[in-house]
Amino acid sequence: MGFRAIVVEKDAGGSTHAGVREIGLDDLPDGEVTVAVEYSTLNYKDGLCLGPGAGLVRKYPHVPGVDFAGRVEASRDPRYRPGDPVVLTGWRVGEAHWGGYAERARVKADWLVPLPEGLTLARSMAIGTAGLTAMLAVMALEDHGLRPGHGPVLVTGAAGGVGSVAVALLAKLGHEVVAVTGREETAGYLADLGAARILPRAEIAEPIARPLESESWAGAIDAVGGAMLSRVVKQLKYRAAVACVGNAGGVDVPLSVIPLLLRGVSLVGIDSVLQPFAARERAWARLVADLDMARLDAMTRRVGLAEVPVLGAEILKGRVQGRVLVDVAA
Repeated sequence: MGFRAIVVEKDAGGSTHAGVREIGLDDLPDGEVTVAVEYSTLNYKDGLCLGPGAGLVRKYPHVPGVDFAGRVEASRDPRYRPGDPVVLTGWRVGEAHWGGYAERARVKADWLVPLPEGLTLARSMAIGTAGLTAMLAVMALEDHGLRPGHGPVLVTGAAGGVGSVAVALLAKLGHEVVAVTGREETAGYLADLGAARILPRAEIAEPIARPLESESWAGAIDAVGGAMLSRVVKQLKYRAAVACVGNAGGVDVPLSVIPLLLRGVSLVGIDSVLQPFAARERAWARLVADLDMARLDAMTRRVGLAEVPVLGAEILKGRVQGRVLVDVAA
C-alpha cells in the first residue's frame, strides 16, 4: 500500500531536495507501533531537516517531522491497540529516525503517549514540541519559586512557536507577561495572546560590559540565546530563573558568574527531546488545564503537506508566526 510522504534526498553534489512522493510500508524503519498519521506540525528543527540537515539527519533519503499525532494502525506492544489515538514528540524522530511528514509512521512504543484527555489530535499538534517545551519551561520556573504577583515575566522570541504558547500560558496563569519581538507588526498578535507589554528586540539584543543591570524580571523564558540571554540573566530579580529553550540568536553566551553569585539567579536548560514518560504526561495534563484553547486556535494556521518545504525555509529566517498545523492528508 502506497502513501504520501515528504522525502528529503541528497544528490551527488551534497545538495538536499525535499518534496512529496509516494512510499510504502516496507520503506518505514523498524518499530513496534505503526501509526496512521493525521497531523504534524512545524518546528525550527523541521526547517533544518527539510534543508541541509545541520548534522541532525544521519542518512538519506529521509522523512522529517519531529512531531505527529494519529491512530494506531498495528502494534506489537500490548500498551497500544489499533485505533488508539497517540501523540509523539521528540526522541530524535524526524532527525535520526523517520518522522511525521508522512501518512504512516513506525516508531518504538516507548516514544508514544496516549492522546491527552481533553485534546483533539489536531490541537495536540497545534501544541506540539513547541507547546510542550513552553509548558516544561513554565513548570521549571514554578519549581524555582515563580508565582503570579512576583513581577513581570519576560518571554523572548515571543512571536515564534515556543514563545507564543509561553505568552498564552503565563497570561492564563495570571502573570504579567512582557513579550520581546523584533517584528513590530506582531505587537497586536502578542497582545491578543495576553502580553501586557511589548519590548522591542533592539532594547535587549546588544551585549553590554556591565556584569549586572537593574533587577527587572521575576522570571524569563528565552528562545534566543546569545547576547540576549546574557542581558536577561543580568536583569533577573534576586533568586529568579530563566528557562533556556532555544538558540535562534546564537549558541555563545557572553556571561560572567556575577549574577549567579550576587543575586543567586538560575539558568535552567529545557530539554523536550528525551523527557521521560511521566514528565511528558504531567506537562500534557498541565497544557490541557492551563492553555487557553481559543488563544491556541488563534495562533495556529493549517497547511497541507506540500506547503511544508517552503515554510521550513521560512521558519529558519524567523518569518513564521505562531504555530503551524500540518494536515498530512491535505
